[in-house]
Amino acid sequence: MTTPEPVEIHRGLNGVYFDRSETSDIDGHAGELRYRGYSIHDLATHSSFEEVAYLLFHGELPTRAQLEAFDAQLKAARTLPDAVLDVIRAVQGAHPMDVLRTAVSALAATDPEVADNSREATARKGVRLTSQVPMIVAAHHRIRQGLPLVPADPSLNHAGNFLQMLKGERPSEDAVELMDMDLVLHAEHGTNASAFTARVVAGTDANLHAAVTAAIGALSGPAHGGAAEQVMRMAQEIGAPEHAAVYVKAKRANREPIMGFGHRVYRVEDPRARHMREGVRRLSAEMGQPQWYAILEAVVEAMRPYSRLGVAVNVDFYAGVVYYLHGIPEDLFVPIFAIGRTPGWAVQVLEQFAHNVLIRPLTLYTGPAPREYVPMERRG
Repeated sequence: MTTPEPVEIHRGLNGVYFDRSETSDIDGHAGELRYRGYSIHDLATHSSFEEVAYLLFHGELPTRAQLEAFDAQLKAARTLPDAVLDVIRAVQGAHPMDVLRTAVSALAATDPEVADNSREATARKGVRLTSQVPMIVAAHHRIRQGLPLVPADPSLNHAGNFLQMLKGERPSEDAVELMDMDLVLHAEHGTNASAFTARVVAGTDANLHAAVTAAIGALSGPAHGGAAEQVMRMAQEIGAPEHAAVYVKAKRANREPIMGFGHRVYRVEDPRARHMREGVRRLSAEMGQPQWYAILEAVVEAMRPYSRLGVAVNVDFYAGVVYYLHGIPEDLFVPIFAIGRTPGWAVQVLEQFAHNVLIRPLTLYTGPAPREYVPMERRG
């Protein structure tokens, strides 16, 4: 079948608006990001992850009483059914992202509201998943190390409880503050690959657990979520600040990407990057490893000539080093991204459900023209 008129192809759906959203506003040319109208700079500097999650779910920043009630909901959901822990044990040798995807899928079998796609039930499930995703990541890491699970601590906030359950020791205030900010920066970012995947699944009237399971699968791909892990490897390969310029020149000559630079949306520096940059500077100095910050800044300087081409630093450039300095294994870098993004995925699903429609784009057929079927006996 031929096409009657020319069709413009938008590969990767680049530049295509498929719906409206009230959640995040991204200006890629100005380098601005806002959640529900609030600048990411204000939220990263002044708000906690709990406040930001409330903002995403409810549309407004909470009062003190509202935040306390929401925080109580999050803490009440810090549980994993034994059946899900059994699943984690059964697949403990897999990559943490594969374990996380499998465990979230298993949670669907234990959630009493799994099939209820009403706004109220989906929001409640979103809050539960926001608490359960970090528990899955921490439980898997402890299990694969042969260590006992660490119970949730209601005296700690979301970020602090995750770090304690992961490492088995009470984290420092600075560590909690930096992890909390990291989660804020990753909480929502429009219809990126994983959020769009969640919306496609929700568009079929599937449940929230199915949508988040699919989103985790999308995030596991290195083209979406893997930059933080790769940046740390790059920094280790460079080894010293004075080697950065030669490294960058060689990579660019071979047309190879520099990890942590460039973004599908931003044409200037990712607005989230400045907050993680300061965290790396402070943390690397405190831990007696200032070389990591120096290496990253040397790479930024070497990449400066390419910024006019829209190849600027993104948030993942600094995030991986923060995790590394905390002693977190590289294969947990992307799962931590998922911990921060869970409320954002849930809210994207809520928006999809509000005016649901099956997402069904087209592909332009470019195969053979219509031809006659040849029976087997005539094919020689």
